[in-house]
Amino acid sequence: MSLDDLLTSLRALPDSEPREEYLRFLTTAGDAALRRDGGPEHVTGSCFVFSPSFDRVLLCFHRKGQFWVQFGGHLEPQDATVAEAAQREAREESGISALTLLSPAIMDLDRHDLNAGFSCSAHWDVGYAAVVGPDAVISVSDESEDVRWFPVDKLPAHVPAGFGARLEHVRRTAMSLSDALLTQPGW
Repeated sequence: MSLDDLLTSLRALPDSEPREEYLRFLTTAGDAALRRDGGPEHVTGSCFVFSPSFDRVLLCFHRKGQFWVQFGGHLEPQDATVAEAAQREAREESGISALTLLSPAIMDLDRHDLNAGFSCSAHWDVGYAAVVGPDAVISVSDESEDVRWFPVDKLPAHVPAGFGARLEHVRRTAMSLSDALLTQPGW
């Protein structure tokens, strides 16, 4: 996996404090930031999965965190990019083998501290989005207790702080991108 690819993707984002924090962290930590064993804080990839009308979101109940959240996890050596890791994690955790990202564009940045149930102290999560039909066959992985669709305006009670605002930002960004893709020839 190339640190340069992630830095290029981050630099393509609009200026923001989270973007600058990520750039500082990655510049300081270097390639170690992309490995689970590279230190107590490292990059993870995640994927928000929406219905085609963007009115529902597929979430998993995270076993260690004990909350509903998007799919995601650590980068693996076989992942060529963070986007590829996010897609792999979403496929593994949802059971939807045909799931593909809407775009390799970053849609969410969320650095979060972890509790004692985790072996690391913080994740620098990089989020992407996918769209699948709500009739897609889903399954629960070893890392989750449940996988379920929710209306985006009626999220379950147990979600991380700030999750609703992040979800709405990703939803709006993904909807705009989806509209732009549909107007391109060949779609």
